[in-house]
Amino acid sequence: MSANQEFFVKIAKNRIAVLIGPNGETKSLIERKTNSKIDINSKEGDVTISSTSKTTDPLSIWTAKDIVTAIGRGFSPEKTYSLLNEEIMLEVIDLSIFCGKSKSKLLRLKGRIIGEKGKTRRMIEELTEAYISVFGHTVGIIGEQLSLETAKKAIMMLIKGSQHSSVYKFLGRKRDKIKKTKFSIWKPFQLEEE
Repeated sequence: MSANQEFFVKIAKNRIAVLIGPNGETKSLIERKTNSKIDINSKEGDVTISSTSKTTDPLSIWTAKDIVTAIGRGFSPEKTYSLLNEEIMLEVIDLSIFCGKSKSKLLRLKGRIIGEKGKTRRMIEELTEAYISVFGHTVGIIGEQLSLETAKKAIMMLIKGSQHSSVYKFLGRKRDKIKKTKFSIWKPFQLEEE
């Protein structure tokens, strides 16, 4: 690899310990799996992700950046490791775009997305097979493309004021399509074998 790649990510100070992990295990695992170097400024919450001499795939640095970003947005390290699969993506929705600086609007939006006792977030996760994290002023989504797009659409419906029941119906309709897409991978192989 000719040029050194570098990314900067700002994460909340209370997520630094999660990124480092017990005895530095989480940080080390990310570095090892992505052939990257992660430098953390614990006082500021600044994280620098850079390529190393072992980096052969430039996309691995993007993966490391996405994993660090996802941990910073409230996901557990275990859920972020799914991003090591190139089929899995991360999307972050900034809720402040929809509520400005109003803390009460932000709380209301977060409440609509999480739902009573976490029901709405749980339903979105179960019906789309995506992971959802509501943290600070953002909503993070981790999933395969169709799962991620469906979860994002459901969240946007909630942000724009749709009834929860309408969102659940939408998710129910999309669930079958998500399942069919996952299993359609087998069809070409079955045809070739015959």
